[in-house]
Amino acid sequence: MVTSHHEAAHRIFQDRPELLAPVFRILGVPLPEKSSVEVLTADVTEIRPLERRVDSVLRIEPPDDSGGFVLAIEAQGRRDPDKAVSWAYYLSYLKSKYGCPALLLVVCQDKTTANWAAGPFRLGPEGWTALSLHPLVLGPVNVPVITDPDRAAGNLALATFSAITHGSDQEAPAILETLARALSTADPESIAYYSELLEIGLGNTPARDIWRNLMPRTYFPGRGTLIEQTWQEGEAQGRLQERAESVLRVLEHRKIPVSPEVRERILTCTYLDTLGQWLDRSFIVSTAEEIFTSGD
Repeated sequence: MVTSHHEAAHRIFQDRPELLAPVFRILGVPLPEKSSVEVLTADVTEIRPLERRVDSVLRIEPPDDSGGFVLAIEAQGRRDPDKAVSWAYYLSYLKSKYGCPALLLVVCQDKTTANWAAGPFRLGPEGWTALSLHPLVLGPVNVPVITDPDRAAGNLALATFSAITHGSDQEAPAILETLARALSTADPESIAYYSELLEIGLGNTPARDIWRNLMPRTYFPGRGTLIEQTWQEGEAQGRLQERAESVLRVLEHRKIPVSPEVRERILTCTYLDTLGQWLDRSFIVSTAEEIFTSGD
């Protein structure tokens, strides 16, 4: 089952492909300069009724159309003995479909899973290796810990990825504080995106609580983040205030006196339906107090 915590670890590569350059330097794999990055469908299902889906698939194309490849990205939270077969299938399918080499990048957030994911995975009967799988792996061992604000501000994608990867490490508070400082001078869209992506990516860890106290706003709807909750509360409060002011405007337009007590009751009402009833009555009442009674 794909979770939002799982999604954040690979989605950042789709949304911020500039992260690929420093990541490939970490992995020691050459990446052509000024390559274009295209997000491809993650569906690798065949005609048979068996669904297979990679977390993210990117096509990397150098400017001279030579040496391009497809990159499959998988976020892996634990050891899974069945994954080697799936991963081998993904690479074979992508190679066949797009006619170019395919690489597998596995993103892990703990050292044990990262060590396992590095393989190699040898497929075949005992005594004979028919296929050997060697994934590229990013995890706490090789993703840098970024606690320099200037470095974080210079590459927000890598700094955020570092924070996600090291979310369970003792360095997490320092990384998060550094990233918060870096985002304080960023553009509003970057603040919104990275702050919420990180809250999702940290999952149910103590680091998430630290981050919730550091940053504001919403980018991923429906995730139940603190940012989204705050935004929704603000939206609801705005609707209440707008409807309450509409009641008062109608009464004032009809030149019906409104006492301080009535005004306060209208403005402090926290039920949108009730304010709607008061608004309907404000067009027909003779006194402001009458809006609070049904008239039955």
